Amino acid sequence: MSGSPATGIEETHFSALRGQLHEAATVFADGPDALEGILVGMVDDVDRAVREPLEIFPVCHHSPASALAMARRLREKQPKVVYLELCEDMAPLLDELRNCRLPVAVQAFASDVDGFPAEWAPLSVVAPITEASAEYQAIAYALDTPGVELVLVDRSSDHVFQWDGRHGERAPEEEPGGAAGTPEPEAALHGEAVGVEIGDLRPRFAELEEHLLRHGKVRHWSEWWHQYVEVPLGDSDHDAYRQVMFLVGSLFRRLAPGDGDRVRVDEERERYMWTRIREHLVSSGAGPEDCLYVCGAFHAASRVEEFGVAGSGSYSISPRSATTWQHGLIPSSHAAIEAQFGLVPGSVSIAATQWAKNLKRTRVQPYRLAGQDGAKKPRASKKAVARSKAPAVVPAPSEEAAADRLSGFLRRPPVLDTLDEAELLGWSVDIVRAARRSGYLASTADAIAVFETSILLAGMRDRAKPTPYDFQDAAITCIEKDSVPGRRDVRRLVEIMMGGDRIGRVGYDALPPLARDVHDRLAPLELKLQQRGVQRALLDLHSSPELRACSDVLWMLRRLMPHGAARPIMGERKLGERSIQESWDLALGTHQRALIELGYEGVSIEQVLEQRLRRDAYGPRATTAVVLAAVEDATLYLRSRRLADELGHRALEVLAAERTVDGAPEVLRRVRGLLAYYRTGEPVLPPWVESFVKAGYAHYCTLLPTAFTDEDATVGQVAAMLGFLFSMESLALSLGCDRAQLELAVAQSRPTDPERTALLWAAQVQLGALSRAELRERCGELLANPMVVPAYPRYLSGFVHALVPVPGLADVVVEAVSNAFGRLPDPVLLPWLPTLITTLRAGAADLAPLLIREAGRIFPARLAALDTWVPPWREVPETATSVAGPAKAADGASRGAALLFAHPGTLDAVAELLGCDGAWASLDADAAGVPGAALLARHPDTAGAWESLLSGS
Repeated sequence: MSGSPATGIEETHFSALRGQLHEAATVFADGPDALEGILVGMVDDVDRAVREPLEIFPVCHHSPASALAMARRLREKQPKVVYLELCEDMAPLLDELRNCRLPVAVQAFASDVDGFPAEWAPLSVVAPITEASAEYQAIAYALDTPGVELVLVDRSSDHVFQWDGRHGERAPEEEPGGAAGTPEPEAALHGEAVGVEIGDLRPRFAELEEHLLRHGKVRHWSEWWHQYVEVPLGDSDHDAYRQVMFLVGSLFRRLAPGDGDRVRVDEERERYMWTRIREHLVSSGAGPEDCLYVCGAFHAASRVEEFGVAGSGSYSISPRSATTWQHGLIPSSHAAIEAQFGLVPGSVSIAATQWAKNLKRTRVQPYRLAGQDGAKKPRASKKAVARSKAPAVVPAPSEEAAADRLSGFLRRPPVLDTLDEAELLGWSVDIVRAARRSGYLASTADAIAVFETSILLAGMRDRAKPTPYDFQDAAITCIEKDSVPGRRDVRRLVEIMMGGDRIGRVGYDALPPLARDVHDRLAPLELKLQQRGVQRALLDLHSSPELRACSDVLWMLRRLMPHGAARPIMGERKLGERSIQESWDLALGTHQRALIELGYEGVSIEQVLEQRLRRDAYGPRATTAVVLAAVEDATLYLRSRRLADELGHRALEVLAAERTVDGAPEVLRRVRGLLAYYRTGEPVLPPWVESFVKAGYAHYCTLLPTAFTDEDATVGQVAAMLGFLFSMESLALSLGCDRAQLELAVAQSRPTDPERTALLWAAQVQLGALSRAELRERCGELLANPMVVPAYPRYLSGFVHALVPVPGLADVVVEAVSNAFGRLPDPVLLPWLPTLITTLRAGAADLAPLLIREAGRIFPARLAALDTWVPPWREVPETATSVAGPAKAADGASRGAALLFAHPGTLDAVAELLGCDGAWASLDADAAGVPGAALLARHPDTAGAWESLLSGS
């Protein structure tokens, strides 16, 4: 399909241009065969597209020249049907554009995929729309003109992923000469979505692009397009515009590299679109002369068999997958469009400025959707009203429409714009003012330097008038110094000055039901939630109980949306606790895309939260800790006992299937919190909690001996297992568990690591198999052994971790650390000290406050008392006396009941209350005749139990 010469009268339309290109190919390529197929084939592509009965309107995405030519042609032809290159499943959303402020993006979103790999989820396709784009002009014309039908003919969002795998539309690589730096936050408004645009006109042949940039004396492709295509086409007529765009599309298509996948996708799209067009023509009965086909110039020069209304190909469209797609509008920005499609930063803002200048210069009246947010209502004159009421005159097709306009356009020398000194001077003054506000030491001299440098750069690049890109280079050269004093550099300041990074907004009526529901429920806060930026919300829940509903919504939004959308400043929500006052920083307008995408998952935030909790709990990677976190969130945010019980039983299933102890610390923390909540808030524990404690006790007893020797298990995880067993022991034993199982598990543990050895000793103390005195003796033996002293910090780390299951050992740990500092000589202690600090910081930083409190209780509070202070573990105990009988003084006198004889009033009051009469015996009587401590002699077990409890041994 390279294009054989046309026959008949139509052959003369481009015959002169064919002959010129044939001669050029003969001269420059030493023969017509090498270059003729490309040059002459380009003319054939233009001839074929021009002669198509269905008028093809080639465009370039976000091109002011294309938008201007589109507005002119629509008012001149007024077609009845507009075919638009856009995903066909996005059609129902286009009417909602009137409720938005451009730029916005039409989005197709799928969170649950069916027919694609699960790791691709979520799937997202966006098509950004700006006011300075030809597709918006076509959409506005079709939606606001009675009797006009808008038909989207491009592949569906489902086919985007069917045809091109995970990456879909590949964004072009970064432009040469593009400014590097930290991207603006607005550049991420599209997220990870696949971008679909109309008219991706950029050379796919790297050598061709490099050649054009070098000879055009420009830095990047956006500047070349603006200088050599955008500006010349701004004042051209319709036929010349079409033929030039056809020629550019054919050039880039024929010089595209051999990327088989991309070429395949391009041809599939063209077959798809022409098939949909022919289907609509047959079903609607519309004539091709009353229709307009808007597509990218790259696809307008297509050579597939299905091209045209009389195409011969028989293309069969594949069915869509079973994936359910949600559609909506999300905010966009110039920076987001540039980042997604590989445009140089600032190019879309410059295009918007050029669009406004073109409208002012040509006085073309653009199309805007009625009620468009941010659009000014045009003042219609009497002549315009009369023209709108008059019947439209559709020009009849003529031979002039296919006449050769390329030869004259290509031969015509470029029109050199005269220097607009007032405009350039205004730019220079404005950039200096903006630079001063951003911290630069700019002055009037810098404004003059920018002015003169802009003219100098334009002259060096063969331009009579400096372009915005020349001015940007001049401003960077004259103002920017070694460092950037503020957040924005000069390049960014020029972009903002030229039009700024316009950020779109989706109106309330165009939001999904969930987003509208959120705005309605937060209405009592009296904030402009759709406005960008951070807003402070103050909630006095004590004096205004009606705001508790707003608080519930905010906490759920914090759980569901990205960080920064709803950030609590004051107040917290924990199990069993509710704040009386709360303060929030809200940025829902800034994170509008995230809120809209929540609407794709459900109709309320409660439904979305419940779905996500179920997804986390029943997912393939769900762990016991993850499911318990879902239980806590269901209780905390939804207050749903039904969902909490269901997820609790799921946690029991996951625990039974686990064979590792990786999540033991998190499981311990979650279970302790839930137990404390249910014990204080409900009369009985839920059945799943009792079953979980019982199963967890047996589960961790079984894994304990292996965990003590497993190299993959950390000492913190083993300590968490023991913490679960010891803290849940009383409840587990009451539910029928056997303590002998835990004793056997500890007895079977044989750790070799110092940390785990210390942890085992602590467990033995808790079980009574090792006394505290024996533990102190073992610590002393460790310090006395020079071979063990280097490993002593690791033993201390194990003791610190042991505070999780046995918090009563805090005094022993403090004693062990103090003994080390007191007994070790400086040559041993000083090299050993950094190891101790790093070990404790790395392994037990969260337990340090417990040790500090215990040390503060033991050590003296004042420095002066430290010299005479004797540690409690070094005090000489008094002579042990028998607890079974009264104590004896040195002279044989009885001292067992001395306190009672000294203060008898207390017992007299008790005796009088009980109605007992009796006399006090003499303290000097023989011990055998004193009955004061006789009860202790008869029943010594009680006193022995008290002694054991108080001493902790």
